[in-house]
Amino acid sequence: MKQRIITAVVAAALFLPIVFYGSLPVVILTYLMASVGLYELLKMKKMNIFSINGFLSLGFLWVIIFPEKYEAAVNFYYSKEELGIAFILLLLAYTVITKNSFNFEDAAFSIFSVLYVGIGFYSFMETRDAGLVYIFYSLFMIWATDSGAYFIGKAIGRNKLWPEISPNKTIEGFIGGVVCAVVVAILFAIFSQIHASFVTLMGITAVLSVFGQIGDLVQSAFKRHFNVKDSGTILPGHGGILDRFDSLLFVWPLLHFFHLW
Repeated sequence: MKQRIITAVVAAALFLPIVFYGSLPVVILTYLMASVGLYELLKMKKMNIFSINGFLSLGFLWVIIFPEKYEAAVNFYYSKEELGIAFILLLLAYTVITKNSFNFEDAAFSIFSVLYVGIGFYSFMETRDAGLVYIFYSLFMIWATDSGAYFIGKAIGRNKLWPEISPNKTIEGFIGGVVCAVVVAILFAIFSQIHASFVTLMGITAVLSVFGQIGDLVQSAFKRHFNVKDSGTILPGHGGILDRFDSLLFVWPLLHFFHLW
């Protein structure tokens, strides 16, 4: 517990000032977190990021998360979509070059991993550009969901939610997490400048809380499938980047989907 608290304090001391400042530091932070997240996923499948397929995957990731606001300044000859297609074709071509030691399943896993990590962290940058309030709304909403699910599940949880994937989670905790998230949304509706009506924010928050918990289950499913305890070790006591951001990688893209700003 002591290690978890120390790690959380140090991580917050690094993360929050960058998020407050915004701009280029957020872009750099995003590239670092996304790159580590991709490394963790590839490592689960025993794929080395310091290899040709690893570098191709990393290049694909960096293209996906390149901020839209900088595209005009850089003035790429090709669009992000065209570059992404090129990286996919290169990964598929690599299966032929290696005579299937890097096979179609490996290529598909690499591509899907890039999309999963890339879309989530790209949405983090876009959320920060929309306003600091939306970052804190997403963070507090997920913290309330996680805390509510844990404590309510501990107190009254009787019915397992999905024991094959996460044996400790309960239906009661799942519902309790949503209720706690809605309480946070009420506070944001009253005290912040989020551009949504009271009822709309309640409904969106309930959906985001549900999908945040699904994001957590997705990461649990990955780890159970690959028989690993944590996605990584970069955060002592907490695991890896994906262990800490699994819910938010689902929530941030959905904030855009719902046009909350």
